Amino acid sequence: MNFATYLPIFLLFVIIFIVLRNRKRIIAKKTIERKRNGDKNKMKELAKRFIDKECVITSFDNGKNFDGIIREVTDGALLIEKDGKSEAINLDFVIRIREYPKNKNGKKKSVILD
Repeated sequence: MNFATYLPIFLLFVIIFIVLRNRKRIIAKKTIERKRNGDKNKMKELAKRFIDKECVITSFDNGKNFDGIIREVTDGALLIEKDGKSEAINLDFVIRIREYPKNKNGKKKSVILD
């Protein structure tokens, strides 16, 4: 096969990549704007319910999950502790907070399917 057959396929993948990247940026921008308009306090109040519980926190930064025990909730951040190390997560980027799932015996599940 020659170069002329691979070029359109390569260009198609590049265009799809650019469109998906821009779409994620638009979603992130809309979420931040919405939180600035009043949803920020709602998330803060909801996050306070999970203090001293082991949780899984999802952000919209490529759907990254953070897990650990929520120790403190401030105006703009969550303080999470895992294995004796602390981590702060910007509350503007949090999509979902939930308690770590447990099986019927009360032990933590090894695989979380969401």
